[in-house]
Amino acid sequence: MNHPDRPIAAEPAYHNQIFLDSDDGRPLRILAEYLEPLYRLKREGIHDTIVFFGSARMKEDGPLGRYYKDARLLARLLTEWSRDLAGSKRFVICSGGGGGIMEAANRGAADAGGSTIGFNIGLPHEQRPNPYVTPSLLFEFHYFFMRKLWFSHLARALIVFPGGFGTLDEFMEMLTLAQTEKIDREILILLYGSEYWKEVINFDSLVKHEMIDAEDMNLIHRVDNVQTAFEFLKNRLPKGKEEVCPAIAKAKFSKPRIEEATR
Repeated sequence: MNHPDRPIAAEPAYHNQIFLDSDDGRPLRILAEYLEPLYRLKREGIHDTIVFFGSARMKEDGPLGRYYKDARLLARLLTEWSRDLAGSKRFVICSGGGGGIMEAANRGAADAGGSTIGFNIGLPHEQRPNPYVTPSLLFEFHYFFMRKLWFSHLARALIVFPGGFGTLDEFMEMLTLAQTEKIDREILILLYGSEYWKEVINFDSLVKHEMIDAEDMNLIHRVDNVQTAFEFLKNRLPKGKEEVCPAIAKAKFSKPRIEEATR
């Protein structure tokens, strides 16, 4: 029995965990996976990133172990180079935060004493955070699409090492964004390991059957060794930086839509 003179204890809606975990709370969870990383990235002074994609199954001593070693070395060289650039943390090495190539990238950045980002995602198998991610820059995502937003909107370059479904998904998403110019700046896309990728994806067949234009192949830069990749990025990445930090890429709308919005 309630007594009118006795206040009823209540908690704010944003403390109601049952609601937040419910289907009705999904929009808030999605929004949180945008706003909470933005808050932390600002706090850490992260300006932009170089993203490494590749298999979580890659082992340093496995059959394709050279790719692990190459990813680690390339991440170290890029981190050493970027530390000499003025301003906020530029071209910070970023991965999906798990094992394999992701671990190699974070490990290489840690070898150089740099900060390094892990955009981890909770999965039943394989995906556990590696120990080389800077603790304050380890993020845990539930939604793949929010994780991919953070990969794409901070990246100045993408290096795609051999991988499976996850790598192909992330690579094709970034390639489509570049092809359709949905992002207002260039993202350099390096496909690392010509032998592997020629066997896995027949881009020439896509051109032959007119599924893509021949010019679309200019979006991809094939590399086969660390030094070539390093020199390419060092020469092509923009040295100037936007004032805003983090420098999140803006969406690019068609001109008619902009004109309609201003009428």
